[in-house]
Amino acid sequence: QVRLVESGGDLAQPGGSLRLSCAASGFSLDYYAIGWFRQAPGKEREEVSCIGISDESTYYADSVKDRFTISRDSADNTVYLHMNNLEPEDTAVYSCAAAFSGCYNDWSLYDYRGQGTQVTVSS
Repeated sequence: QVRLVESGGDLAQPGGSLRLSCAASGFSLDYYAIGWFRQAPGKEREEVSCIGISDESTYYADSVKDRFTISRDSADNTVYLHMNNLEPEDTAVYSCAAAFSGCYNDWSLYDYRGQGTQVTVSS
């Protein structure tokens, strides 16, 4: 069964850090571009980061650049999103998605999509 499962979401204080995980089962993430998206209440879903196939490229939205880092662990078949210096504006449900043909900023173009994990940044 093909699945993507996110974990690591939590309540964090402003300036704090979290690491989100996107674990795959039923297929190898090595052959897919992996995107992280987030959706805050009342807002459109937005792409925050993506790592290309074979890690040849990475993308970060301007709002998270220099604070978030995406990485891939082939041994664990997992992609991580390291989030530092968190801001209240980062509060959202974070979801990952896999695309065989590359990174997209359109969630619907991904082949597999996870259910999401909640990140709340508040003091």
